[in-house]
Amino acid sequence: MSGTTTGPHDGARGAPEAGRWRGVAAEKQDELPDKVSVLLRARSRRLLGDLLRPHRRAIAVLIAVIVLSNAAGLAIPYLVKVGIDAGIPPMLRHQGAGTLLVAVSAILAATLTQAFTRQVFLQISGRIGQDILLELRRRVFDHFQRLSPAFHERYTSGRVIARLTSDIDAIAEMLQSGFDSIVTAVLTLFGTAVLLLVLDLPLGAVALVPLPVLFLITRWFRCQSSIVYRRTREAVALVIVHFVESMTGIRAVQAFRREPRNQEIFEELNTDYRDANAGSMYLVAVFMPGIKLIGNVTIAAVLLYGGWLAIHHAVTVGVLAAFLLYLRQFYEPMQEISQFYNTLQSAGAALSNLSGVLEERPMVAEPDDPVPLPHPRGAVRFEGVEFSYIDDVPVLPRLDLEIPPGQIVAVVGATGAGKTTLAKLIARFYDPTAGRVLLDGVDLRDLGEATLRRAVVIVTQENFLFSGTVADNIRFGRPDATPAEIEEAARAIGAHEFITALPDGYRTQVGKRGGRMSAGQRQLLAFARVFLADPAVVILDEATSSLDVPSERLVQRALRTVLAGRTALIIAHRLSTVEIAERVLVMDSGLVVEDGPPDRLIAEAGRFAGLHRAWLDSLA
Repeated sequence: MSGTTTGPHDGARGAPEAGRWRGVAAEKQDELPDKVSVLLRARSRRLLGDLLRPHRRAIAVLIAVIVLSNAAGLAIPYLVKVGIDAGIPPMLRHQGAGTLLVAVSAILAATLTQAFTRQVFLQISGRIGQDILLELRRRVFDHFQRLSPAFHERYTSGRVIARLTSDIDAIAEMLQSGFDSIVTAVLTLFGTAVLLLVLDLPLGAVALVPLPVLFLITRWFRCQSSIVYRRTREAVALVIVHFVESMTGIRAVQAFRREPRNQEIFEELNTDYRDANAGSMYLVAVFMPGIKLIGNVTIAAVLLYGGWLAIHHAVTVGVLAAFLLYLRQFYEPMQEISQFYNTLQSAGAALSNLSGVLEERPMVAEPDDPVPLPHPRGAVRFEGVEFSYIDDVPVLPRLDLEIPPGQIVAVVGATGAGKTTLAKLIARFYDPTAGRVLLDGVDLRDLGEATLRRAVVIVTQENFLFSGTVADNIRFGRPDATPAEIEEAARAIGAHEFITALPDGYRTQVGKRGGRMSAGQRQLLAFARVFLADPAVVILDEATSSLDVPSERLVQRALRTVLAGRTALIIAHRLSTVEIAERVLVMDSGLVVEDGPPDRLIAEAGRFAGLHRAWLDSLA
């Protein structure tokens, strides 16, 4: 199955067997060291703080609104007590209903206040929540774009999608599912406990006896749900990873009849996700009925004891009624807290995932004080360059190389000789382990990213075309290019004819990844893109290896136009591409073993001469 390989922290590598994915993910959660857990929580808090900081004033208003709404809600049972104890007796003695009317009016006012503050809260919190989600999506997308290719080589596309979809959705659900409910619930719990003790201390003590039990069951729920919901986030991420990679590599899947095995893996991962969700539902099924049972038993005890006190005139009927109303207010928030805690745990796990991505640092850092390069000439130099993808496994042991401006250099050699690594270092997808790579005498590490990308462009074997029109893809490197400039670039490399023959010409949709274009047409569009961007250095990494002979000849003609006057590094297995080169480098084990013009190397009967003879024999 097609797909890249995830990093060690991903809980899985690539798209192997589901059981191994599940085992790694479970092990990661079960054996997470305490210090790491603390670090993850601190990292999530930093991200949340950054997102909330621009909304401090609005949040202050929300707090005031919540406090006012909560005060109005807490006042209603006390007003009922006043109405019963101070309003009804005067009516029974025919002394008027003034006090009762005042109490009823105050209850209506408190109810209207609650309704109004609720409306205000929803309006303000809704805007804050959407602004936070907007900023979070922007940050994640921007950061993923800035991370080095090395990161994307180990972080699967499915996991990237999970960060931008399911994780963002989990946070959105938290923000939209009544964040005011949890704040109101906490204020109600503390406010109600205080009022119960103020109204009647003995009866209040009875009402609060179950608090230790509530504390223990809530603590159990919090600890267990933290583990369960992190597993749920991991499980859904693995489902998305497998689905995306299977669909991305659908041609390989179908070519190797992989569908049945992929379906088996998906079934296992999907079952794991279901089981993780079932585990969260089990916690809720235990916690919520438990809270309700404790609440009902407490109300019954208070009613029994309070009734006895009322009979003996130790408390009034109004106080007893207020107690019962307050107890309902006390235990209802406990259920709201449990429901919200489900969402909170899921969002917390998602926030931890996102904060981890946002704290990933690019392997190639932007310089603090970038050196300007207004008119790059294209002189490239390697000074004592060493490089390793893995520690102690050198790919380039030591390389000294100079390419003058405007020279077209072909690099040949066996697979693993270091050719593509050479290209990646010039494009600064990686920094050398030792030594320097210079452009026009400036270390690439001292150039700003925008400056470097304008000066150096790389074209790969399967150059990526984005969904959109032909014109959109040509202007990719220069978004401000005019239609006339786009057409001029297409004409220069010989693509204008086939473009105008398309149904909508330059406005033709290229389809997903350029699927409506042939390989040769996609490569011509890529060359037109390069021509329009006008870089000083062009790197061609196996740019013609997937083309048939007619398409390759067409592309070869375009190459001469694209590379004219530019420094070029051509990495190729087909020696037909080398024909336009002025200089050939033969690499072996990261070393340049032959260097010179093609004709001279052929005459010297060395390695390149052998490759050339083999190529001629293949054409015979």
